[in-house]
Amino acid sequence: MSTDREVTDAELERRTILRRNLVPDTAAFLDTKIPGSQAKINYPLIGPGVSENGEQIVPVDEPHGFNLGGAVMPADTVNNLHLHFTAEVFLCFAGSWTFRWGVDGKDGEATVSDGDVISIPTWIFRGFTSESDDAWLYTALGRDESGGLLWAPSVISAAAKTGMFLSTDHRLIEVEPGTVPEGVDLVQPMSEQDLAGLRRVSVEEMRTRLTRPGDLVWRPDALLDSGLPGGGAELALVIGYGLTEHRDQAPRLADPHGFSLAWLRAAPEAGVNRHRITEPQVLIAKSGRWRVTLNAENPVTAELGPFDTLSVPAGAWRRFESIGSEAGQLAVLTSGDGRTRLDWDPAVVAAAGERNVAIDANGYVAPAHLVR
Repeated sequence: MSTDREVTDAELERRTILRRNLVPDTAAFLDTKIPGSQAKINYPLIGPGVSENGEQIVPVDEPHGFNLGGAVMPADTVNNLHLHFTAEVFLCFAGSWTFRWGVDGKDGEATVSDGDVISIPTWIFRGFTSESDDAWLYTALGRDESGGLLWAPSVISAAAKTGMFLSTDHRLIEVEPGTVPEGVDLVQPMSEQDLAGLRRVSVEEMRTRLTRPGDLVWRPDALLDSGLPGGGAELALVIGYGLTEHRDQAPRLADPHGFSLAWLRAAPEAGVNRHRITEPQVLIAKSGRWRVTLNAENPVTAELGPFDTLSVPAGAWRRFESIGSEAGQLAVLTSGDGRTRLDWDPAVVAAAGERNVAIDANGYVAPAHLVR
């Protein structure tokens, strides 16, 4: 990387999405007036996602290679059956949720709880119900342009009874219940033939796509700076190889999503020293408090607490520090399906070399005396 990407205070403020500043969207989708679904709240964060509300407010709308949003639903609130063309990954940050899938939602169920991550296969219908009042999900969608979504025929029928329709250009149309919009091409339910062509996913297969905290394999030596002051963060891979610099670390899921996802945790005063990457990246604080410092010169700093989000632009120097009184944990989403190569600050490379640690030609940590 030959050119530094310097971030101004104003840009950092724009890219820092604090939980307390989130703007709820209660009219994002076709099903928001169906009984049992009226209490749905969506929060667009990064990109437009698949919202059908053309008036939604998106805090960060520049392309990242993926979209990110949040969902908050009181107990017993239902998000109805739909399918996506690109990856849909849910990160549960609070409460518990029951996911169901299949054309009629009866192919299987899985309960997702705090700290779980579930990746739903493309081209299958999925829906979920909140099991607790404090339930909170983050939703990542693969690709900048995810192609919208398809609703199950039963959902289109139920929404029509409430006066809600969807145009073929993905605009919500609301009319008086019992009437039909005129002069508008409406989305029609999938045919029985198309429905029959969808594949079925077993409970056993879905379990392989559900990563619980007990499934995580944490590595304290995943990065070049693991033994250095200011470093020492542990890394657990969920989707894609992403940031790891340890040759033996593998993710739970490696199929293309358009982004990688890893958990990063660090004790107080530990973290990840200054480095940069060529891909856009998003950090979501799960626990603790974090200080993120951008730029090699003219540093700018943001502090994140639980449920706060930061978009870090490609090419910007960055440093992550756990600054709370207890260990903190971050969700790290990085654009792309391949490995992410870290470009470390020369001072970090030199300090690691003094400890006989270097990066080999394949981008992995190795004994420095063997690769010089």
